[in-house]
Parts: sequence; C-alpha cells; structure tokens
Amino acid sequence: MVYERPNYMGYHQYFLRRGEYPDYQRWMGYKDCIRSCRMIPQYRGSYRMRIYERESFGGQMMEFMDDCDSVQDRFRYPDINSCHVDGYWIMYEQPHYRGRQYFLRPGEYRRYSDWGGMTPNIGSFRRIVDFC
Repeated sequence: MVYERPNYMGYHQYFLRRGEYPDYQRWMGYKDCIRSCRMIPQYRGSYRMRIYERESFGGQMMEFMDDCDSVQDRFRYPDINSCHVDGYWIMYEQPHYRGRQYFLRPGEYRRYSDWGGMTPNIGSFRRIVDFC
C-alpha cells in the first residue's frame, strides 16, 4: 500500500501489486506524491466482512466472504457506515473496483472515518488474496 501522506495517512491510498510503475497514472494515481508505504502481510485465516448501514454496527447488516463489485446491487443501502473485518480487504469508492481505495486490516471500524473515508459511500470491495 502506498499513501500520499506520512504515517499511512491521506485522502488517497493505493494498492499496488508487484511490478513496475513508470508514472503515477499507471496505478490510477491522482498525484505523483507518495509519503509512506507498507507491505501487506500474508493472511492465513478466513475472509469475512460484515457491513452495517449505521455507525457502531447499527441498522441492517450483511455478511460477505467474497468480493463484491457493486455494493448497491447487493446491499440495499447506498452507504456503509461501519464494518467488522476478518482478512485484508480494499474498499473502493465506486462500483467495479474504481475510484478512491481504502485498505482495511482485520478489526472493527465503528465509522467510515476509521478506515480513512471522507464519506460512507462505498461502491465495491475485494479481498487481498493475491500478493504477487
């Protein structure tokens, strides 16, 4: 993962697979500035994400164990305000794995700002299972 600000922060985060990126547009970057990065460790457990329509795990809940290319098609609510995560996942602001990315490690996220989101609008998400 690469981040536009120090300490793994910033409005833009990018998941990069092993390879060469001659310029920032190759990884769909908005800027050519990277201030911090981290390797994603191998995960050996099961992948599961429970998403909730409200903060602090309130409202309707839906559980996923696989990738979701369109949250709106599968989850009746347009926003994800909290979630519980097992495994490593990337959330995308738009459907079909496009737009801003948010890296989620195993744990609880009581509100969208906990994963770095500016809004609760999430269009898609997928598991990080391929580390090559």
